[in-house]
Parts: sequence; structure tokens; C-alpha cells
Amino acid sequence: MRFSVNIPNFGDFADPRNVATLAAAAEEAGWDGLFVWDHVLHRRHQGRPFGDPWMLLTAAALATSRIRLGPLLTPVPRYRPQQLARQVATLDALSGGRVTFGAGLGGPVEDEYRSFGDHAEPRVLGERLDEGLDLLRRFWSGEPVDHRGRHYEVRDAALLPATVQQPRPPVWIGGFWPRRPPMRRAARWDGAVPLFESARHGHVPEPAEVRELVAYVREHRAAAGADQPFEFVLGGATPPDAAKARDVIGPLHHAGATWWDERQIQSGPDLDHLAPVRRRVEAGPPTVG
Repeated sequence: MRFSVNIPNFGDFADPRNVATLAAAAEEAGWDGLFVWDHVLHRRHQGRPFGDPWMLLTAAALATSRIRLGPLLTPVPRYRPQQLARQVATLDALSGGRVTFGAGLGGPVEDEYRSFGDHAEPRVLGERLDEGLDLLRRFWSGEPVDHRGRHYEVRDAALLPATVQQPRPPVWIGGFWPRRPPMRRAARWDGAVPLFESARHGHVPEPAEVRELVAYVREHRAAAGADQPFEFVLGGATPPDAAKARDVIGPLHHAGATWWDERQIQSGPDLDHLAPVRRRVEAGPPTVG
């Protein structure tokens, strides 16, 4: 099992220097990854400064040499695919091939889309997500792309350089369980990053729900003939005490989790404050005994 740290792109973490400090501390303490939210507007947290996630991840890449880095998650329909492909490829080059790309619809949908005059209908966003992901895959190859789809058009465009990781960086897909469509989408890629209706951001999900989700995704992967490695990324807040953290992580690992993403509770006081998050990071990742 591998372990990552998850931070928002606002509050103290709007400052790339703070993100670089935390990333270096995470690498030193033995964590395997650092992932950053990707929001332009989240009215629940309005009044705080927000930072661009790609600038924050650039700072993290320059401060580290080992840990995985990426957005968790990027709302692909909010971007132009060509712009997003360039950003990911540049970060992958800078980091020496350490990017993991977390993707989804994002949210809150009203804040991130309709506030700026964009479509917010789930069906349309889902179409743009799937079409955008396919274009990203093709752009990252460095080969010429011709495409005429429902939402995007590309005319003989090759975006160089290709990503360092080939055929592409790992793609993890987020979504709320027990909603099935996002997890069917995840089954077509490299990992699932579920939130749970019964356990929102920072809260630990129930092992029984995790087993149900894992079985559902594995069933769809088997039906598609997929046999590549696949990650189940769960998250929540664990205590720094190793034995207590092991009691939280162990049942989820046995249920199928392959990554633990350490997160502050979204409604808690420490979500976007460097000092308490750094203390938890420096205590080190949980262990699975």
C-alpha cells in the first residue's frame, strides 16, 4: 500500500512556497505522493486566497525528487484539452515522470461552471470529460491528432514534447459512490478515487462499502479484458499514532485499497492551515501491519 498527502489549493496552500515546504517534508517523512485540489471557485471557502494548482505542483516538483505529484482532481470539462495536455506534459518533464493525473467533473458544479457562464448539465459535462480524456491520451503521445467530436475539434496538431511517462501518465478518476457511472469510467483508466455519500472528504469510509465498490470496478474491468495494474485510492484523516492509524487503514487495505490519501476533514479547522497539516505529515504515513 502507498500513502499520499492531500491539500486544497487555497488558504495557506495558495502560496507555492508553503506547498514546496510541505512537499519536501512529505518526501523526507516517507510519504509516496502529494496531491492538490484544482478549484477556481468554491463558495464554501470563499474569502480565502486561491492558488493555481499547476503553479503549486511546479513548486512541489522543484522541492522533491521521489514522490508522485498531481491534481486530485482536475475538472477536465473546465479546461481546453490542448492547454491541459501542455500543462501535464510540462509538469511530467519537470518532475522526471512523476505525475499522476486525477480527473473528474469537479465541483461544486454551480460554482466552477455556471458562475462563469459555462454549461453545468451533468450529461454535457460527462460527454466533455470522456472526449477530453481521450484527447489528452492522444496529445500526450506526441503524435499528430485529428479529431472532430461532439465538443472538440483538432486539425492535424502534434503537441511536443510527449509526456516522459509513456504511453501516458497514470489517470485516476474521481466520483461519488454509490453512483455507478463515474466508477464505470474509472474502470477504463488506471485508478478510482471515490468519495462516499456516507463519508465525505476527510471521513473514513466503511470497509463494506469499499468492498462493494472494488468488486463493481473489477467486474467492469474483467468484462473489458483489462489486465493492467489498477489503483483504489481511499482517503481520510488518521491519527499520528501508528497503532491507531493502522486500525483505521488495515480493514480498508483488506477490502482492496491500494493507496491511502491523508486528508483533513473539509469542515474542520485545519483543512487549509500549514502548521497542523505539516505536523501530521512529519509524523509519517500510516503502516499496514
